[in-house]
Amino acid sequence: MRTIAGLLVLAMIWAVGLWAFVERVDRSTPAPDPRPADGIVALTGAGSNERIAAAMHLLETERGKRLLVSGVNREASREDIRTVSRAVRRLYDCCVDLGFEAANTVGNAKETAEWARAMRYDSLIVVTADYHMPRAMLELRGAMPEAELQAYPVATSVIDASRWWRTARGARLMVMEYSKYLAILGREAILSLGPKREAEAPEVDGAGETAATPRPK
Repeated sequence: MRTIAGLLVLAMIWAVGLWAFVERVDRSTPAPDPRPADGIVALTGAGSNERIAAAMHLLETERGKRLLVSGVNREASREDIRTVSRAVRRLYDCCVDLGFEAANTVGNAKETAEWARAMRYDSLIVVTADYHMPRAMLELRGAMPEAELQAYPVATSVIDASRWWRTARGARLMVMEYSKYLAILGREAILSLGPKREAEAPEVDGAGETAATPRPK
């Protein structure tokens, strides 16, 4: 009986946490205008068109010097990304970098950290989907603790955070995202008990120029 009671308590705590997570996501958009930063990064995934377009708007309004689109697919052209971003060609050609190594959020964090250090950027605006932002910020802060990060979550057509339970896809996506978020919290808590991680040395070969389309996460 004690085992069953314990499991029920854990399930209740998990459910309450899920509800709080969803409320946090729902309240995060529309995001207020961020303070100007050194750079802007857009993390690709489900609903990438909205993310990239929002990041491009921030670049156009001079919220950052350059934009990195992280986690793109090598099969598309650079022009494909310009079309998705709805960018003015002059600004796109001069100030948008494409990173195509990242295949997941961990990869996004690594790719972003390397880009920021190579550019000598100390502050970034992070653009990604509202439901993805909590986990993305955990990964990015772990990869680049020295940087000032501002979250700029974007509402996505993939899921309505205020009615997530009404569709099987919405419920599955939110539950999976919350579970991943908890896993990252647990990992960071364990790592915090050991020696502090040292920042990786910056790469000096500049920003990627290969075009790509967003990979789903």
